[in-house]
Amino acid sequence: MKKTTDIIQHAREKFTPSRIRIELLSGFTVAMALVPEAIAFAFVAGLAPLSGLYAAFIVGLVTAMFGGRPGMISGATGALAVVMVSLVTHHGPEYLFAAVVLMGVIQLIAGMLHLGKFIRLVPYPVMLGFVNGLAIVIFLAQFSQFKMDDGMGGMSWLPQSDLMLMLGLVFVTMFVIWGSGKITKAVPAPLVGILVTTGLVLVFKFDVRNVGDMASIAGGLPKFSVPAVPLTWDNMVIIFPHALIMAAIGLIESLLTLNLVSEITETHGKTGQECMAQGGANLITGFFGGMGGCAMIGQSMINVESGGRTRMAGIMAAMSLLFFIVFASDLIEMIPLVALVGVMFMVVISTFAWSSWRIIRKVPKSDAFVLVLVSAVTVATDLAIAVVVGVIVSALVLAWKASQNIHTRVRFSEAGEKIYLLDGPLFFASVESFNALFIPRDDPDEVIIDFLGTRVMDTSGLQAIDSLAEKYKRAGKNLHLRHLSPDCKKLLDKAGDLMEVSIIEDPQYGVAVDYGARFDDEMEPREVK
Repeated sequence: MKKTTDIIQHAREKFTPSRIRIELLSGFTVAMALVPEAIAFAFVAGLAPLSGLYAAFIVGLVTAMFGGRPGMISGATGALAVVMVSLVTHHGPEYLFAAVVLMGVIQLIAGMLHLGKFIRLVPYPVMLGFVNGLAIVIFLAQFSQFKMDDGMGGMSWLPQSDLMLMLGLVFVTMFVIWGSGKITKAVPAPLVGILVTTGLVLVFKFDVRNVGDMASIAGGLPKFSVPAVPLTWDNMVIIFPHALIMAAIGLIESLLTLNLVSEITETHGKTGQECMAQGGANLITGFFGGMGGCAMIGQSMINVESGGRTRMAGIMAAMSLLFFIVFASDLIEMIPLVALVGVMFMVVISTFAWSSWRIIRKVPKSDAFVLVLVSAVTVATDLAIAVVVGVIVSALVLAWKASQNIHTRVRFSEAGEKIYLLDGPLFFASVESFNALFIPRDDPDEVIIDFLGTRVMDTSGLQAIDSLAEKYKRAGKNLHLRHLSPDCKKLLDKAGDLMEVSIIEDPQYGVAVDYGARFDDEMEPREVK
Protein backbone atom coordinates (compact mmCIF):
# COMPACT_ATOMS: atom_id res chain seq x y z
CA MET A 1 0.00 0.00 0.00
CA LYS A 2 2.81 2.38 0.94
CA LYS A 3 4.57 1.61 -2.38
CA THR A 4 1.40 2.51 -4.34
CA THR A 5 1.07 5.76 -2.38
CA ASP A 6 4.70 6.64 -3.12
CA ILE A 7 4.16 6.04 -6.84
CA ILE A 8 1.08 8.28 -6.90
CA GLN A 9 2.94 10.99 -4.97
CA HIS A 10 5.90 10.74 -7.37
CA ALA A 11 3.56 11.10 -10.37
CA ARG A 12 1.99 14.20 -8.84
CA GLU A 13 5.41 15.74 -8.30
CA LYS A 14 6.49 14.82 -11.80
CA PHE A 15 3.48 16.24 -13.63
CA THR A 16 3.06 19.63 -12.05
CA PRO A 17 1.37 22.35 -14.12
CA SER A 18 4.77 23.83 -14.90
CA ARG A 19 6.14 20.47 -16.05
CA ILE A 20 3.08 19.76 -18.20
CA ARG A 21 3.41 23.16 -19.90
CA ILE A 22 7.08 22.56 -20.67
CA GLU A 23 6.40 19.06 -22.03
CA LEU A 24 3.56 20.22 -24.30
CA LEU A 25 5.46 23.22 -25.66
CA SER A 26 8.56 21.12 -26.19
CA GLY A 27 6.58 18.54 -28.14
CA PHE A 28 4.97 21.27 -30.23
CA THR A 29 8.40 22.72 -31.07
CA VAL A 30 9.72 19.31 -32.08
CA ALA A 31 6.71 18.77 -34.35
CA MET A 32 7.47 21.94 -36.33
CA ALA A 33 11.06 20.81 -36.81
CA LEU A 34 9.89 17.34 -37.87
CA VAL A 35 7.85 18.59 -40.82
CA PRO A 36 10.60 19.73 -43.23
CA GLU A 37 12.88 16.81 -42.38
CA ALA A 38 10.14 14.23 -42.91
CA ILE A 39 9.35 15.80 -46.29
CA ALA A 40 13.03 15.96 -47.27
CA PHE A 41 13.67 12.33 -46.33
CA ALA A 42 10.61 11.22 -48.28
CA PHE A 43 11.99 13.01 -51.33
CA VAL A 44 15.36 11.30 -50.83
CA ALA A 45 13.66 7.90 -50.81
CA GLY A 46 11.58 8.77 -53.89
CA LEU A 47 8.27 8.82 -52.01
CA ALA A 48 5.37 11.22 -51.60
CA PRO A 49 5.77 13.76 -48.75
CA LEU A 50 2.88 12.26 -46.78
CA SER A 51 4.75 8.94 -46.58
CA GLY A 52 7.45 10.65 -44.53
CA LEU A 53 4.95 12.60 -42.45
CA TYR A 54 2.86 9.51 -41.67
CA ALA A 55 6.00 7.64 -40.66
CA ALA A 56 7.04 10.50 -38.38
CA PHE A 57 3.58 10.49 -36.77
CA ILE A 58 3.16 6.72 -36.28
CA VAL A 59 6.74 5.86 -35.34
CA GLY A 60 6.93 8.92 -33.11
CA LEU A 61 3.66 8.11 -31.33
CA VAL A 62 4.30 4.40 -30.74
CA THR A 63 7.86 4.86 -29.50
CA ALA A 64 6.85 7.80 -27.32
CA MET A 65 4.20 5.66 -25.65
CA PHE A 66 6.06 2.37 -25.32
CA GLY A 67 9.76 3.06 -25.94
CA GLY A 68 12.55 2.51 -23.48
CA ARG A 69 13.65 6.16 -23.32
CA PRO A 70 11.07 8.82 -22.37
CA GLY A 71 11.95 12.11 -24.01
CA MET A 72 13.52 10.54 -27.11
CA ILE A 73 11.98 11.42 -30.48
CA SER A 74 11.64 9.00 -33.40
CA GLY A 75 10.55 9.50 -36.98
CA ALA A 76 11.63 9.26 -40.61
CA THR A 77 15.43 9.52 -40.89
CA GLY A 78 17.96 10.18 -43.61
CA ALA A 79 20.05 7.08 -42.87
CA LEU A 80 17.07 4.84 -43.62
CA ALA A 81 15.99 6.93 -46.61
CA VAL A 82 19.32 6.35 -48.33
CA VAL A 83 18.91 2.57 -48.02
CA MET A 84 15.36 2.75 -49.39
CA VAL A 85 16.23 4.51 -52.65
CA SER A 86 17.23 1.46 -54.68
CA LEU A 87 14.22 -0.58 -53.56
CA VAL A 88 11.75 2.21 -54.43
CA THR A 89 13.50 2.98 -57.73
CA HIS A 90 13.56 -0.60 -59.01
CA HIS A 91 10.39 -2.06 -57.49
CA GLY A 92 8.13 0.78 -56.30
CA PRO A 93 6.72 2.07 -53.00
CA GLU A 94 4.65 -1.02 -52.23
CA TYR A 95 7.79 -3.14 -51.97
CA LEU A 96 9.20 -0.59 -49.55
CA PHE A 97 6.11 -0.72 -47.35
CA ALA A 98 6.39 -4.53 -47.28
CA ALA A 99 10.07 -4.18 -46.35
CA VAL A 100 9.14 -1.78 -43.54
CA VAL A 101 6.69 -4.37 -42.16
CA LEU A 102 9.40 -7.05 -42.25
CA MET A 103 11.86 -4.57 -40.74
CA GLY A 104 9.49 -4.20 -37.80
CA VAL A 105 9.25 -7.97 -37.37
CA ILE A 106 13.06 -8.29 -37.32
CA GLN A 107 13.33 -5.54 -34.72
CA LEU A 108 10.66 -7.21 -32.58
CA ILE A 109 12.65 -10.46 -32.70
CA ALA A 110 15.79 -8.53 -31.72
CA GLY A 111 13.89 -7.09 -28.77
CA MET A 112 12.58 -10.49 -27.66
CA LEU A 113 16.12 -11.92 -27.85
CA HIS A 114 17.44 -8.95 -25.82
CA LEU A 115 19.98 -8.11 -28.49
CA GLY A 116 19.83 -4.45 -27.52
CA LYS A 117 22.16 -5.15 -24.59
CA PHE A 118 25.05 -5.51 -27.04
CA ILE A 119 25.03 -1.75 -27.55
CA ARG A 120 27.15 -1.67 -24.39
CA LEU A 121 29.98 -3.07 -26.53
CA VAL A 122 30.25 0.30 -28.28
CA PRO A 123 33.36 1.97 -26.78
CA TYR A 124 33.32 5.57 -25.58
CA PRO A 125 35.59 6.86 -28.42
CA VAL A 126 33.10 5.39 -30.91
CA MET A 127 30.28 7.16 -29.08
CA LEU A 128 32.16 10.46 -29.24
CA GLY A 129 32.89 9.93 -32.93
CA PHE A 130 29.23 9.09 -33.54
CA VAL A 131 28.09 12.29 -31.83
CA ASN A 132 30.64 14.50 -33.58
CA GLY A 133 30.04 12.93 -36.97
CA LEU A 134 26.31 13.30 -36.59
CA ALA A 135 26.68 16.97 -35.64
CA ILE A 136 28.74 17.52 -38.78
CA VAL A 137 26.15 15.69 -40.92
CA ILE A 138 23.32 17.82 -39.50
CA PHE A 139 25.40 20.96 -40.08
CA LEU A 140 26.21 20.09 -43.70
CA ALA A 141 22.61 19.08 -44.44
CA GLN A 142 21.41 22.62 -43.72
CA PHE A 143 23.43 24.08 -46.60
CA SER A 144 20.93 22.71 -49.11
CA GLN A 145 18.60 25.52 -47.98
CA PHE A 146 21.12 28.08 -49.24
CA LYS A 147 21.24 26.65 -52.75
CA MET A 148 18.96 26.61 -55.78
CA ASP A 149 18.56 24.63 -58.97
CA ASP A 150 20.98 25.95 -61.59
CA GLY A 151 18.82 24.68 -64.48
CA MET A 152 21.45 22.18 -65.61
CA GLY A 153 20.72 19.37 -63.18
CA GLY A 154 22.94 20.76 -60.44
CA MET A 155 22.77 23.15 -57.50
CA SER A 156 24.33 26.59 -57.11
CA TRP A 157 24.46 29.12 -54.28
CA LEU A 158 21.70 31.70 -54.02
CA PRO A 159 22.44 35.25 -55.20
CA GLN A 160 24.51 37.20 -52.71
CA SER A 161 21.66 39.43 -51.55
CA ASP A 162 19.36 36.47 -50.90
CA LEU A 163 22.17 34.55 -49.24
CA MET A 164 23.00 37.39 -46.88
CA LEU A 165 19.32 37.82 -45.99
CA MET A 166 18.98 34.13 -45.14
CA LEU A 167 22.18 34.10 -43.10
CA GLY A 168 21.02 37.17 -41.22
CA LEU A 169 17.70 35.55 -40.33
CA VAL A 170 19.47 32.34 -39.31
CA PHE A 171 21.70 34.28 -36.92
CA VAL A 172 18.66 36.17 -35.58
CA THR A 173 16.99 32.83 -34.83
CA MET A 174 20.12 31.52 -33.11
CA PHE A 175 20.53 34.71 -31.08
CA VAL A 176 16.90 34.63 -29.95
CA ILE A 177 17.24 30.97 -28.92
CA TRP A 178 20.42 31.76 -26.98
CA GLY A 179 18.97 34.84 -25.30
CA SER A 180 15.57 33.33 -24.58
CA GLY A 181 17.14 30.37 -22.86
CA LYS A 182 18.91 32.71 -20.46
CA ILE A 183 15.87 34.85 -19.72
CA THR A 184 13.14 32.25 -19.14
CA LYS A 185 12.50 28.52 -19.17
CA ALA A 186 8.74 28.93 -19.30
CA VAL A 187 8.68 28.62 -23.10
CA PRO A 188 11.16 26.42 -25.02
CA ALA A 189 13.85 28.61 -26.56
CA PRO A 190 13.65 26.96 -30.03
CA LEU A 191 9.91 27.73 -30.17
CA VAL A 192 10.60 31.38 -29.31
CA GLY A 193 13.21 31.53 -32.07
CA ILE A 194 10.84 30.05 -34.66
CA LEU A 195 7.99 32.42 -33.71
CA VAL A 196 10.18 35.55 -33.70
CA THR A 197 11.77 34.80 -37.07
CA THR A 198 8.42 33.85 -38.62
CA GLY A 199 6.97 37.12 -37.36
CA LEU A 200 9.85 39.14 -38.84
CA VAL A 201 9.45 37.46 -42.22
CA LEU A 202 5.70 38.05 -42.30
CA VAL A 203 5.85 41.65 -41.07
CA PHE A 204 8.66 42.79 -43.37
CA LYS A 205 7.62 40.46 -46.21
CA PHE A 206 11.11 39.02 -46.66
CA ASP A 207 11.35 36.88 -49.78
CA VAL A 208 12.60 33.61 -48.29
CA ARG A 209 11.47 30.05 -48.80
CA ASN A 210 9.06 28.47 -46.36
CA VAL A 211 7.88 24.95 -45.55
CA GLY A 212 5.12 25.19 -48.15
CA ASP A 213 7.69 25.76 -50.89
CA MET A 214 9.03 22.24 -50.26
CA ALA A 215 5.66 20.50 -50.61
CA SER A 216 2.13 20.67 -49.33
CA ILE A 217 1.64 18.82 -46.05
CA ALA A 218 -2.15 18.80 -46.26
CA GLY A 219 -3.73 15.37 -46.01
CA GLY A 220 -6.12 13.17 -44.10
CA LEU A 221 -5.70 10.46 -41.52
CA PRO A 222 -3.42 7.58 -42.59
CA LYS A 223 -5.40 4.66 -44.02
CA PHE A 224 -4.76 0.98 -43.41
CA SER A 225 -3.56 -0.90 -46.48
CA VAL A 226 -1.79 -4.22 -46.90
CA PRO A 227 1.25 -3.73 -49.19
CA ALA A 228 0.33 -4.92 -52.69
CA VAL A 229 3.22 -7.38 -52.95
CA PRO A 230 2.57 -11.08 -53.65
CA LEU A 231 3.99 -13.25 -50.89
CA THR A 232 6.39 -15.32 -53.00
CA TRP A 233 9.94 -16.55 -52.48
CA ASP A 234 11.26 -14.30 -55.27
CA ASN A 235 9.74 -11.22 -53.64
CA MET A 236 11.08 -12.26 -50.26
CA VAL A 237 14.58 -12.47 -51.75
CA ILE A 238 14.14 -8.87 -52.94
CA ILE A 239 12.66 -7.50 -49.72
CA PHE A 240 14.53 -9.32 -46.96
CA PRO A 241 18.05 -7.87 -47.49
CA HIS A 242 16.69 -4.32 -47.45
CA ALA A 243 14.55 -5.06 -44.39
CA LEU A 244 17.51 -6.56 -42.53
CA ILE A 245 19.77 -3.60 -43.28
CA MET A 246 17.08 -1.09 -42.32
CA ALA A 247 16.37 -2.98 -39.10
CA ALA A 248 20.05 -2.96 -38.16
CA ILE A 249 20.53 0.73 -38.99
CA GLY A 250 17.34 1.67 -37.14
CA LEU A 251 18.32 -0.19 -33.98
CA ILE A 252 21.91 1.06 -33.96
CA GLU A 253 20.84 4.69 -34.34
CA SER A 254 18.03 4.32 -31.82
CA LEU A 255 20.14 2.66 -29.15
CA LEU A 256 23.03 5.08 -29.56
CA THR A 257 20.61 7.99 -29.33
CA LEU A 258 19.09 6.36 -26.25
CA ASN A 259 22.51 6.21 -24.62
CA LEU A 260 23.24 9.83 -25.54
CA VAL A 261 19.95 11.16 -24.15
CA SER A 262 20.36 9.02 -21.03
CA GLU A 263 23.81 10.50 -20.46
CA ILE A 264 22.57 14.08 -20.92
CA THR A 265 19.55 13.63 -18.65
CA GLU A 266 21.48 11.45 -16.17
CA THR A 267 18.83 8.74 -16.32
CA HIS A 268 18.69 5.18 -17.62
CA GLY A 269 16.93 3.78 -20.69
CA LYS A 270 15.76 0.24 -21.45
CA THR A 271 17.34 -1.13 -24.62
CA GLY A 272 15.13 -4.20 -24.93
CA GLN A 273 11.96 -2.17 -24.55
CA GLU A 274 13.21 0.33 -27.13
CA CYS A 275 13.89 -2.47 -29.64
CA MET A 276 10.36 -3.78 -29.15
CA ALA A 277 8.84 -0.31 -29.52
CA GLN A 278 10.82 0.45 -32.68
CA GLY A 279 9.78 -2.90 -34.14
CA GLY A 280 6.12 -2.44 -33.33
CA ALA A 281 6.16 1.11 -34.68
CA ASN A 282 7.64 0.08 -38.03
CA LEU A 283 5.36 -2.94 -38.30
CA ILE A 284 2.34 -0.64 -37.96
CA THR A 285 3.81 2.08 -40.19
CA GLY A 286 4.25 -0.29 -43.12
CA PHE A 287 0.50 -1.00 -43.13
CA PHE A 288 -0.33 2.73 -43.23
CA GLY A 289 1.86 3.86 -46.12
CA GLY A 290 4.72 5.16 -43.96
CA MET A 291 8.38 4.92 -44.92
CA GLY A 292 9.50 3.62 -41.54
CA GLY A 293 11.85 5.30 -39.11
CA CYS A 294 13.97 5.23 -35.99
CA ALA A 295 15.24 7.59 -33.31
CA MET A 296 16.20 11.07 -34.50
CA ILE A 297 19.10 12.57 -32.60
CA GLY A 298 18.51 16.11 -33.88
CA GLN A 299 14.86 16.23 -32.80
CA SER A 300 15.69 14.37 -29.59
CA MET A 301 18.23 17.06 -28.76
CA ILE A 302 15.66 19.79 -29.53
CA ASN A 303 13.29 18.09 -27.12
CA VAL A 304 15.93 17.71 -24.41
CA GLU A 305 17.15 21.30 -24.82
CA SER A 306 13.53 22.50 -24.65
CA GLY A 307 13.00 20.69 -21.35
CA GLY A 308 11.15 17.59 -22.58
CA ARG A 309 11.81 14.66 -20.24
CA THR A 310 8.69 12.48 -20.27
CA ARG A 311 6.55 10.53 -22.72
CA MET A 312 4.18 13.46 -22.85
CA ALA A 313 6.54 15.50 -25.04
CA GLY A 314 6.92 12.73 -27.62
CA ILE A 315 3.18 12.08 -27.71
CA MET A 316 2.53 15.81 -28.09
CA ALA A 317 5.01 15.99 -30.98
CA ALA A 318 3.31 13.12 -32.81
CA MET A 319 -0.22 14.41 -32.22
CA SER A 320 0.80 17.95 -33.23
CA LEU A 321 2.24 16.57 -36.44
CA LEU A 322 -1.05 14.83 -37.22
CA PHE A 323 -2.92 18.04 -36.38
CA PHE A 324 -0.71 19.95 -38.82
CA ILE A 325 -1.42 17.44 -41.58
CA VAL A 326 -5.18 17.34 -41.11
CA PHE A 327 -6.12 20.83 -39.90
CA ALA A 328 -3.29 23.37 -39.83
CA SER A 329 -1.24 22.74 -42.95
CA ASP A 330 -1.64 26.34 -44.18
CA LEU A 331 -0.18 27.78 -40.97
CA ILE A 332 2.77 25.40 -40.77
CA GLU A 333 3.60 25.96 -44.44
CA MET A 334 4.15 29.65 -43.60
CA ILE A 335 7.15 28.91 -41.33
CA PRO A 336 10.34 30.12 -43.05
CA LEU A 337 12.99 27.45 -43.50
CA VAL A 338 15.65 29.82 -42.17
CA ALA A 339 14.02 29.60 -38.73
CA LEU A 340 14.32 25.83 -38.75
CA VAL A 341 17.90 26.05 -40.04
CA GLY A 342 18.73 28.29 -37.10
CA VAL A 343 17.21 25.74 -34.71
CA MET A 344 19.25 22.93 -36.27
CA PHE A 345 22.47 24.98 -36.07
CA MET A 346 21.87 25.37 -32.34
CA VAL A 347 21.32 21.62 -32.15
CA VAL A 348 24.70 21.13 -33.85
CA ILE A 349 26.40 23.35 -31.27
CA SER A 350 24.84 21.48 -28.36
CA THR A 351 25.35 18.02 -29.91
CA PHE A 352 29.02 18.27 -30.86
CA ALA A 353 31.26 16.94 -28.08
CA TRP A 354 33.54 19.96 -27.80
CA SER A 355 35.34 18.29 -24.90
CA SER A 356 36.77 15.77 -27.38
CA TRP A 357 39.11 18.50 -28.69
CA ARG A 358 40.53 18.94 -25.21
CA ILE A 359 41.03 15.26 -24.46
CA ILE A 360 42.13 14.05 -27.89
CA ARG A 361 45.80 14.74 -27.05
CA LYS A 362 45.52 13.14 -23.64
CA VAL A 363 43.87 9.82 -24.56
CA PRO A 364 45.76 6.91 -26.15
CA LYS A 365 46.51 7.42 -29.83
CA SER A 366 44.36 4.43 -30.74
CA ASP A 367 41.32 6.00 -29.05
CA ALA A 368 41.98 9.32 -30.77
CA PHE A 369 42.25 7.52 -34.11
CA VAL A 370 38.94 5.68 -33.55
CA LEU A 371 37.21 8.94 -32.61
CA VAL A 372 38.37 10.71 -35.78
CA LEU A 373 37.73 7.61 -37.93
CA VAL A 374 34.13 7.22 -36.78
CA SER A 375 33.46 10.93 -37.33
CA ALA A 376 34.90 10.77 -40.86
CA VAL A 377 33.05 7.57 -41.82
CA THR A 378 29.81 9.03 -40.46
CA VAL A 379 30.15 12.02 -42.77
CA ALA A 380 31.29 9.94 -45.75
CA THR A 381 28.77 7.08 -45.47
CA ASP A 382 26.23 6.74 -42.68
CA LEU A 383 26.02 6.33 -38.94
CA ALA A 384 25.48 2.57 -38.84
CA ILE A 385 28.53 1.80 -40.98
CA ALA A 386 30.61 4.23 -38.94
CA VAL A 387 29.65 2.57 -35.65
CA VAL A 388 30.36 -0.92 -37.00
CA VAL A 389 33.75 0.22 -38.33
CA GLY A 390 34.55 1.88 -35.00
CA VAL A 391 33.63 -1.20 -32.97
CA ILE A 392 35.69 -3.48 -35.23
CA VAL A 393 38.76 -1.23 -35.11
CA SER A 394 38.43 -0.85 -31.32
CA ALA A 395 38.15 -4.62 -30.93
CA LEU A 396 41.25 -5.17 -33.06
CA VAL A 397 43.19 -2.58 -31.06
CA LEU A 398 42.08 -4.21 -27.81
CA ALA A 399 43.07 -7.66 -29.10
CA TRP A 400 46.49 -6.37 -30.16
CA LYS A 401 47.14 -4.73 -26.79
CA ALA A 402 46.00 -7.85 -24.94
CA SER A 403 48.26 -10.02 -27.10
CA GLN A 404 51.26 -8.07 -25.86
CA ASN A 405 50.40 -8.57 -22.20
CA ILE A 406 51.15 -12.30 -21.85
CA HIS A 407 54.44 -13.00 -20.10
CA THR A 408 55.94 -15.45 -17.63
CA ARG A 409 58.15 -15.74 -14.57
CA VAL A 410 60.20 -18.87 -13.92
CA ARG A 411 61.07 -20.76 -10.74
CA PHE A 412 62.19 -24.28 -9.87
CA SER A 413 60.71 -26.68 -7.31
CA GLU A 414 62.79 -28.72 -4.88
CA ALA A 415 62.27 -31.74 -7.15
CA GLY A 416 63.87 -29.90 -10.04
CA GLU A 417 60.63 -29.14 -11.92
CA LYS A 418 60.66 -25.97 -13.93
CA ILE A 419 57.56 -23.87 -13.23
CA TYR A 420 56.33 -21.18 -15.65
CA LEU A 421 54.01 -18.68 -13.94
CA LEU A 422 51.95 -17.18 -16.74
CA ASP A 423 50.27 -13.77 -16.66
CA GLY A 424 47.90 -12.40 -19.29
CA PRO A 425 45.17 -13.91 -21.52
CA LEU A 426 45.87 -16.75 -23.92
CA PHE A 427 43.79 -16.37 -27.07
CA PHE A 428 44.22 -16.12 -30.83
CA ALA A 429 46.13 -12.83 -30.78
CA SER A 430 48.57 -13.83 -28.02
CA VAL A 431 49.43 -17.33 -29.32
CA GLU A 432 52.64 -16.17 -31.01
CA SER A 433 53.82 -14.40 -27.85
CA PHE A 434 52.88 -17.50 -25.83
CA ASN A 435 54.94 -19.82 -28.05
CA ALA A 436 57.95 -17.55 -27.79
CA LEU A 437 58.04 -18.02 -24.00
CA PHE A 438 59.07 -21.70 -24.18
CA ILE A 439 62.17 -23.53 -25.49
CA PRO A 440 61.52 -27.27 -24.89
CA ARG A 441 65.06 -28.43 -25.71
CA ASP A 442 66.49 -26.27 -22.92
CA ASP A 443 63.96 -27.29 -20.25
CA PRO A 444 64.24 -30.18 -17.73
CA ASP A 445 62.21 -33.39 -18.03
CA GLU A 446 59.33 -32.10 -15.90
CA VAL A 447 57.75 -28.75 -16.82
CA ILE A 448 54.73 -27.12 -15.17
CA ILE A 449 52.75 -24.18 -16.56
CA ASP A 450 50.90 -22.34 -13.79
CA PHE A 451 47.71 -20.66 -15.07
CA LEU A 452 46.75 -18.87 -11.86
CA GLY A 453 47.39 -15.49 -13.50
CA THR A 454 46.01 -16.26 -16.94
CA ARG A 455 43.03 -17.69 -18.81
CA VAL A 456 42.64 -19.89 -21.87
CA MET A 457 39.98 -17.99 -23.78
CA ASP A 458 39.42 -19.74 -27.12
CA THR A 459 40.24 -22.71 -29.32
CA SER A 460 43.38 -20.99 -30.60
CA GLY A 461 44.70 -21.02 -27.03
CA LEU A 462 43.87 -24.71 -26.67
CA GLN A 463 45.59 -25.50 -29.93
CA ALA A 464 48.66 -23.54 -28.81
CA ILE A 465 48.87 -25.65 -25.65
CA ASP A 466 48.41 -28.83 -27.68
CA SER A 467 51.20 -27.83 -30.08
CA LEU A 468 53.46 -27.00 -27.15
CA ALA A 469 52.73 -30.41 -25.61
CA GLU A 470 53.75 -32.08 -28.87
CA LYS A 471 57.07 -30.21 -28.83
CA TYR A 472 57.81 -31.34 -25.27
CA LYS A 473 56.73 -34.88 -26.16
CA ARG A 474 59.13 -35.00 -29.10
CA ALA A 475 61.86 -33.73 -26.80
CA GLY A 476 61.08 -36.60 -24.38
CA LYS A 477 59.75 -34.33 -21.66
CA ASN A 478 56.45 -34.07 -19.77
CA LEU A 479 54.24 -30.97 -19.71
CA HIS A 480 51.73 -30.36 -16.90
CA LEU A 481 49.16 -27.62 -16.25
CA ARG A 482 48.43 -26.20 -12.83
CA HIS A 483 45.78 -23.93 -11.28
CA LEU A 484 43.32 -23.96 -14.13
CA SER A 485 40.22 -21.88 -13.43
CA PRO A 486 36.83 -23.60 -13.84
CA ASP A 487 36.20 -21.89 -17.17
CA CYS A 488 39.63 -22.96 -18.45
CA LYS A 489 39.01 -26.54 -17.35
CA LYS A 490 35.72 -26.46 -19.19
CA LEU A 491 37.46 -25.41 -22.37
CA LEU A 492 40.10 -28.11 -21.91
CA ASP A 493 37.51 -30.80 -21.22
CA LYS A 494 35.72 -29.84 -24.42
CA ALA A 495 38.94 -30.27 -26.36
CA GLY A 496 38.81 -34.01 -25.75
CA ASP A 497 41.51 -35.94 -27.55
CA LEU A 498 43.15 -32.75 -28.78
CA MET A 499 44.84 -32.36 -25.42
CA GLU A 500 47.82 -34.55 -24.63
CA VAL A 501 48.95 -32.94 -21.38
CA SER A 502 48.46 -33.63 -17.69
CA ILE A 503 46.57 -31.38 -15.30
CA ILE A 504 47.81 -30.98 -11.74
CA GLU A 505 44.86 -29.99 -9.58
CA ASP A 506 44.87 -28.39 -6.15
CA PRO A 507 41.73 -29.55 -4.31
CA GLN A 508 42.13 -26.63 -1.88
CA TYR A 509 42.39 -24.04 -4.66
CA GLY A 510 40.07 -21.06 -4.33
CA VAL A 511 39.68 -17.59 -5.78
CA ALA A 512 41.29 -16.00 -2.74
CA VAL A 513 44.15 -18.50 -2.51
CA ASP A 514 47.35 -17.24 -0.91
CA TYR A 515 50.00 -16.33 -3.49
CA GLY A 516 52.48 -18.81 -2.05
CA ALA A 517 50.02 -21.68 -2.36
CA ARG A 518 50.57 -21.77 -6.11
CA PHE A 519 53.93 -23.46 -5.48
CA ASP A 520 52.47 -26.44 -3.66
CA ASP A 521 54.29 -29.44 -5.14
CA GLU A 522 52.45 -32.18 -3.34
CA MET A 523 49.65 -32.60 -5.89
CA GLU A 524 49.24 -35.70 -8.01
CA PRO A 525 49.03 -35.49 -11.82
CA ARG A 526 46.18 -36.96 -13.87
CA GLU A 527 45.67 -37.37 -17.58
CA VAL A 528 43.13 -35.24 -19.45
CA LYS A 529 40.36 -37.41 -20.88
